[in-house]
Amino acid sequence: MKLFKTLCSSTTIACAMLLSGTGVASDDAQYEITVTNITQGEIFTPIIAASHKQGTKLFKLGEPASTELEIMAEGGNTGPLAESLISSGAALDVVTADGVLLPGASLTLHVRTDKRHANVSVASMLVPTNDGFFAVNGVKGPRGKNTKTVFSPAYDAGTENNDESCAHIPGPPFACTGEGYNEASGEGYVYIHPGIQGGGDLNPASYDWNNPVAKITIRRINE
Repeated sequence: MKLFKTLCSSTTIACAMLLSGTGVASDDAQYEITVTNITQGEIFTPIIAASHKQGTKLFKLGEPASTELEIMAEGGNTGPLAESLISSGAALDVVTADGVLLPGASLTLHVRTDKRHANVSVASMLVPTNDGFFAVNGVKGPRGKNTKTVFSPAYDAGTENNDESCAHIPGPPFACTGEGYNEASGEGYVYIHPGIQGGGDLNPASYDWNNPVAKITIRRINE
């Protein structure tokens, strides 16, 4: 499935879940989450952000990725991950951005929060990669008027080999237009992404990075 079809699917599903299943906060507090793409050539697919209970994690380094994380990391589709967070009962609010985030650009999302759901997760696929993504993996949100800034490295979901072939990497079309998610296996566990090595269709001079790849600032508002 091409990325552009996947993006529409992820946004639609996430929006539907947001309207129907995320619950109601006990106050008007929100987390304002601003994400900045600090790579030179990687694009972030529509970003998912969630407020949830302590202890909830999107992944654990050195352990296999969930199918929901795999689908996001290989094709940019956040729908299954959003549905999993909500159906688990751990999330209060889950939102997905409307579009991609280009290098050097920023966007802001808002999620509701309360005393029981004061942790935050954020994630998105890096394009062009086989299964690379950035993430804020269940951090405690700031209190009062404080802000918290987190820098994320690129992670590898370990679900697809990094052949850097455009046949296995989804769009946008000026980079690759290949497949997104598939059930083929990779390294088998989540680890820090090694970057673009130049072994396939991708030029490291254009698409490689030095970690971190994303700056995420979290601010509590409307108290």
